[in-house]
Amino acid sequence: MKQPERTAFLPALARVLGRDPGTGNFLSAQGDSAHANQQQTNDVFSEKWKSYDQSPEKEGLYAMQKRWYLQLYGFGAEEVLAAFLREHKVIFDAGCGLGYKAAWFAELAPESLVIGMDFSEAAQQAALNYAQLPNLFFLRGDIAHTGFASGSVAYVSCDQVIMHTENPEATFAELARITAADGEFACYFYAKKALPRELLDDYFRVHCKDLSNEQIWALSEQLTELGKRLSELKVSFESPDIPALGIKGGTYDVQRFLYWNFLKCFWNPELGRETSVVTNFDWYSPSNARRFSEEEVRRLVAANGLQIATFHQEEACHSGRFRRQPA
Repeated sequence: MKQPERTAFLPALARVLGRDPGTGNFLSAQGDSAHANQQQTNDVFSEKWKSYDQSPEKEGLYAMQKRWYLQLYGFGAEEVLAAFLREHKVIFDAGCGLGYKAAWFAELAPESLVIGMDFSEAAQQAALNYAQLPNLFFLRGDIAHTGFASGSVAYVSCDQVIMHTENPEATFAELARITAADGEFACYFYAKKALPRELLDDYFRVHCKDLSNEQIWALSEQLTELGKRLSELKVSFESPDIPALGIKGGTYDVQRFLYWNFLKCFWNPELGRETSVVTNFDWYSPSNARRFSEEEVRRLVAANGLQIATFHQEEACHSGRFRRQPA
C-alpha cells in the first residue's frame, strides 16, 4: 500500500492545532519558558540531545527503549502495538526528544497522523532526522500547554517526560484534556525510591543547578565510572529490611544496592559507556524531576476522569494506559 503524501495529513493537523500548519514538517509553537526551573530543564535536555544525536550507541539505546515501551504499556510485541496504532488516526508523542519513538509510531501506522512535541531544541533536530516520513510532524513547544483542540488526539503517549515539567499534575490534566473520548493516554512516572536516595537526589539536583554543563558532564563521567567499578566487584550480600527508610531486604549486588537506595550511578555495559554517561547526566542535570508513589499516580488518573486500561510498575517507574470513564 502506497503511503499518502505529506499534504494529505495537513487538514488533520490543522484541526488539532486550530490553525494553518503550513507545509513543512516542523513548527515552533513556543520557545523559552517563563519558569526558571523549566527553562533550565529545557536547556539541559537541548544539551543532552545535541550531544547524543551523533553517538554510535544511540541505535542500541533506541532498540532497548522500544522493547521497554512494549512492556511498559502492555503491548508485549511490536505487531500488537502496530495494530493498536493503526486504529488511532491522530497520535501524539508528548516530549519526543530526538523523535525516534514518534518515527517508530509513524512507520508502524503510515496512514495515521503522528505529532511529536518537545520543549527543547531537539524537536527541530528530530524534524531534520525524520523528514522522509510524510505522516510525521514536529513542534517545539510546551506539552503542558499544547494549544490542541480538546479531544483531538486518539492516542497520547508521554513516555519518561511528565516528571520534567513544571507542574506534572497540570501537564497530566492537559494531556487528558486533548485525549479523545474513545482514545487512550499512556504515561510514565518516575517511582519514589528509598528515603536516603530520595533525599540525596533532591540535594544533588539543587546543587547541580549551580554547576556548568561541563561540570555536570564531568560528574556524570565520574558516576558512570563508579557504577562500573562497583559492578565489576561482583559482590552480593543479604540486606535486612529497613522499613523506616524504605529499604527492601533481599539479596543485592553491591552496585544495585547503592543504586536503588542511595546514589544513582548508572552503568550498563550492553548500552555502552557514552549512553551510561548520558543517563547519569539526564538524572542529575534537570531541575524538574518529580517522583511519584503508586497511590499518587492512581489518584491523578481518577481525578482526571480516567480509568486504568493497563498498569505496570517496577523499581524505576509506574506506567500505564488510561481511558475515559464511561458516562
